[in-house]
Amino acid sequence: MRNLGWWNILVVCFASLASAQVLKKCFAPPEYPHTRLDKKFADRQSFNTGEKVYYNCAEDFTPSRGSRAVECNAGKWSRLTLKCEKKSCGNAGDLPNGQFVYEGNSFVGEKVYAECNEGYTLKGLNYMICKRSGWTGEFPSCEEGETTCSTPTVANSVKIGGNVSVYRVGDNVTFTCSQGFQLEGAQQVACGPNGQWQPQPPQCVPSPDKTQQSSDKETGGCGVPLTTKDSNANLADKYITMTSFASGDRVHYMCDVGYIRAGGSRYRTCMDGKWTPLYMTCEPKSCGSAGEILNGQFTYSGIEFGDTATAVCDEGFILVGQATRNCMSNGWDGRIPVCEAVVCAEPQTGTNTEMIGFQEPPYTYRSVIRYHCRVGTLTGQREIWCTKDGTWSAPPPECKEMTCPSPNVPAAFWRGMQKKQFQYRDTLSIECKPGYAISGLNIVTCGHDGRWYPGLPKCRRTSRRSYWRN
Repeated sequence: MRNLGWWNILVVCFASLASAQVLKKCFAPPEYPHTRLDKKFADRQSFNTGEKVYYNCAEDFTPSRGSRAVECNAGKWSRLTLKCEKKSCGNAGDLPNGQFVYEGNSFVGEKVYAECNEGYTLKGLNYMICKRSGWTGEFPSCEEGETTCSTPTVANSVKIGGNVSVYRVGDNVTFTCSQGFQLEGAQQVACGPNGQWQPQPPQCVPSPDKTQQSSDKETGGCGVPLTTKDSNANLADKYITMTSFASGDRVHYMCDVGYIRAGGSRYRTCMDGKWTPLYMTCEPKSCGSAGEILNGQFTYSGIEFGDTATAVCDEGFILVGQATRNCMSNGWDGRIPVCEAVVCAEPQTGTNTEMIGFQEPPYTYRSVIRYHCRVGTLTGQREIWCTKDGTWSAPPPECKEMTCPSPNVPAAFWRGMQKKQFQYRDTLSIECKPGYAISGLNIVTCGHDGRWYPGLPKCRRTSRRSYWRN
């Protein structure tokens, strides 16, 4: 029977060891944000205790701190401390006589735009793009002097638009040909940012039938109809090349880019050598809403052509993407930006401190961490939270191990350790000297706050009669 009993014990021990070996294996490692498991570990499904696997940062992310390794320990993986941040090209540098305007946080794929100070002209492209290798594209420069266009010259023409020798960017010039000539090309040209007229100035070529043109004028014909700048309308393209119109001819107008017809007739008629008034009105196009932003909203200067919508994130969120959208002729330009939650770095844990209700990173805005002490007394804030600035509301607390002083009770002595300071959980037995009686409990323990619990007793003198009786 004894041999059988020992055999049963051995069987149970071996079974326990075998069970422990099974428990020591870990399954596939967990996934973490912005990371990926090293390729050589990706296809494995189980790992033994003590084995390590390694993580890398995902594409377009770069390591900022922490270790790449996690270890299998008794069937559980240790927590990954590697932190990966989105790759950034950082500062594009200084632009003499100008400044750079960043599209976002200089992350891969974003642009930085060059803007020159007043009195300086941009040379080269006005932007660079952030790629994995850094800022790419020709570095722009700002050269002294304002971009201008020289006076356009078209033979046999009459220029409408001011008799000046130098034109600034955006200035327009309209041409009409002299009698006996007709226009080939655009009737109106504008001074472009590169100092060139856009499109190229037209030409005035001889009319095929001068006799007919003279006849038209004699019979009450009209020249090219003109419009005022504030009408936001222009003659339809099919009439631009025409230089004369017969009495009774009718032309029509189109609203400028970004404007839409709001009412009134779009036609004008040549009558007795004069054009009838234009009654058509053009109003700016409406772009409507610029979109909805989760954890943010747009603020508008308006919703019509030329207006802007600027994205503003809620408290505790940061903007990723271009903040401003412009109302164009075909709607809002650009894309709706994103408001991402502010993230606080993982706080350090002090000696003997422990988090309550542990939360896995990332720690976003308003995340709360609570602490308690395994040993000692907590000094600092018991709770800290992630603020809107991405910093913690206070440093993590510390747990200081407190000591208790000697339990000096008058007319008493204690049994056990004889020292000036006692550690947490040290226990003593206090006894009164002869002629004294104890009041309170004689067993006391050093508490975590440096006080004796449940409190030190007192020794009270007994009466002389009671003493001799004893």
